[in-house]
Amino acid sequence: VIKCKAAVAWEAGKPLSLEEVEVAPPKAHEVRIKIVATAVCHTDAYTLSGADPEGCFPVILGHEGAGIVESVGEGVTNVKPGDTVIPLYIPQCRECKFCKNPKTNLCQKIRITQGKGLMPDGTSRFTCKGKQIYHFMGTSTFSEYTVVADISVAKIDAAAPLDKVCLLGCGISTGYGAAVNTAKVEPGSACAVFGLGGVGLAVIMGCKIAGASRIIGVDIKKDKYAKAKEFGATECISPEDFKKPIQEVLVEMTDGGVDYSFDCTGNVGVMRAALEACHKGWGVSVIVGVAAAGQEISTRPFQLVTGRTWKGTAFGGWKSVDSVPKLVTEYMSKKIKVDEFVTHTLPFNRINEAFELMHTGK
Repeated sequence: VIKCKAAVAWEAGKPLSLEEVEVAPPKAHEVRIKIVATAVCHTDAYTLSGADPEGCFPVILGHEGAGIVESVGEGVTNVKPGDTVIPLYIPQCRECKFCKNPKTNLCQKIRITQGKGLMPDGTSRFTCKGKQIYHFMGTSTFSEYTVVADISVAKIDAAAPLDKVCLLGCGISTGYGAAVNTAKVEPGSACAVFGLGGVGLAVIMGCKIAGASRIIGVDIKKDKYAKAKEFGATECISPEDFKKPIQEVLVEMTDGGVDYSFDCTGNVGVMRAALEACHKGWGVSVIVGVAAAGQEISTRPFQLVTGRTWKGTAFGGWKSVDSVPKLVTEYMSKKIKVDEFVTHTLPFNRINEAFELMHTGK
């Protein structure tokens, strides 16, 4: 058993608490990882807020991490102690019907136990003050050591800087893949990206790499425009600057609508606007943002009858074990940006400050 520091969420709506936790050794087909760096994501904040129907407490959150394998359980063949790895919140077992289908990346092998905050055998590897602590998204990267299933880990280039590539565990991969895998943006197309946070910037990057000629960023926070343009946005607009709905503005700006639009906000009203900003006959709108529990999307069916397509994406459609090492290689060869997404680097004991910076859009 390893004793180490972890940020524990004892209950919903309260700040994380830095505690000493015990991390049990990995069982069969499990891997114990020394986490070197982790990022904070809105999904962590969503669960911490209490709005997540799958949220269970006390829990160790975090799902954008990178580290070094410390030990492996019986039967693990894909990684060994000393390997540099990224934990994966969507695993890839290569055996279930989902993994065998090229149309999806949503491996279901450990979905039920993962959703309950447990390892595949139905137990936890974390204890604190004598209490069992739940796992989160199969990763729990807000701990100096964590245990994950062997199908939930990708071995990456040992030379990669872990304080940067941890971002490929969720946000950057999700946005980039939404553009290149889910939407399949084509050269010369017009795109609109709603929400210019980290995921929105990654979508913009993907649209640019795919050769889009016009990329319109949409956000009410104008201080985000400069960064969006750095990533490839050709122009940025705010819904607050217009009297009419933003979808009508975009349709007028683009002679009938954009070829591809992306919602990176998780707001169902914005999702509707993104669909309706698409061009009749062929426009494709991709939902990337996660809406709060119980929310529903709506539009007039005529929008779809007249040839628009509404799609969703999880982790950008990447089959995780296969793709994450390749994404790291793309970063190392400067094909994709990662460093530019990092705004602050804080020590672990200031993790609550990191959440505040995220909530204020900084």
